[in-house]
Amino acid sequence: MAHLTQEQVEQFHRTGYLVVENLLDPVRDLDPVIAEYESVLDRLASDLFAAGEITSIYRELPFSDRLVKIYAESGMVFAQYFDFSLPQSGITEQTPFWTGPAVFNTIRSEAILDAIESLIGPEILSNPVQHVRLKPPEHLTPVDQKTGVVQLGATPWHQDLGVLNEDADESEIITVWFPLTDATIENGCLTVVPFSQHDGLLPHCPANAQNRTGFGVHIKEQHFDSQAAIPLPMKRGSALFMTKQTVHASLSNISEHVRFSFDLRYNPIGQPTGRGVFPPFIARSRSNPESELRDPDAWTNLWLEARRAIAAGEPPQFNRWDPFSPACA
Repeated sequence: MAHLTQEQVEQFHRTGYLVVENLLDPVRDLDPVIAEYESVLDRLASDLFAAGEITSIYRELPFSDRLVKIYAESGMVFAQYFDFSLPQSGITEQTPFWTGPAVFNTIRSEAILDAIESLIGPEILSNPVQHVRLKPPEHLTPVDQKTGVVQLGATPWHQDLGVLNEDADESEIITVWFPLTDATIENGCLTVVPFSQHDGLLPHCPANAQNRTGFGVHIKEQHFDSQAAIPLPMKRGSALFMTKQTVHASLSNISEHVRFSFDLRYNPIGQPTGRGVFPPFIARSRSNPESELRDPDAWTNLWLEARRAIAAGEPPQFNRWDPFSPACA
């Protein structure tokens, strides 16, 4: 059992974050995920080679080196190819995603769910706002020719609630972030602002042609004390828990290797997830265990159905923020 201690729970609520070391077993829990993603990279390499986008599939290279080489030669970052969520725009019936059994088993990890139960209780929904992050070294990452910015760089300052719709404002959403390989300051570990959750939801700014102070949806630094931020290098097997209002970012990857991590989210069953068009599932229910989803194929089908519905309908709204707000000036 991996339930948190009372001291850990109190620290989480006081500071807005908690690092739990050795929560996951690197060999038992993480190696199967890495092996699964090696097969995904095989598929991507074969597709790109067949399309003439790369001159070799580079099977002889280790995973990190191979990913970097394929991205560099193709001139593109294929983050969506590996992700187990859909993007926020441009969804078609061909939009790629990956929902393999090793990923599914990790979302349903008993160790993770025990810790989550300590924070929100035993009726746990897997929130579909979840991602794998394969962040290559920035100096080896292709650049967007329109903006001059690397296609996948450091994540800007934000709160997870800031990238959700208003229906989740009262939901008790917990983020679990963990590295599958060691996360270091050099390869872009997370950095958090302790106690920032007590300031409520801060204004976020979507980047656009007029507002290039960040990318994606981000918080400008005049709205919080960025000097109070604490980098959190972590060994694989450790996990970081954060509230939905904890201000955080990632550092730049200035190493020679890919930073490989998951960020998962959970909330109590019955509470909105903040992206209603994406499929949640019941990960744990002490009151009704039969309602739990245990079949990875069924999980994949939920995402396939969501992709079809979104592609056939009006594009959903994912962003509540105005880039021309005075807060973004």
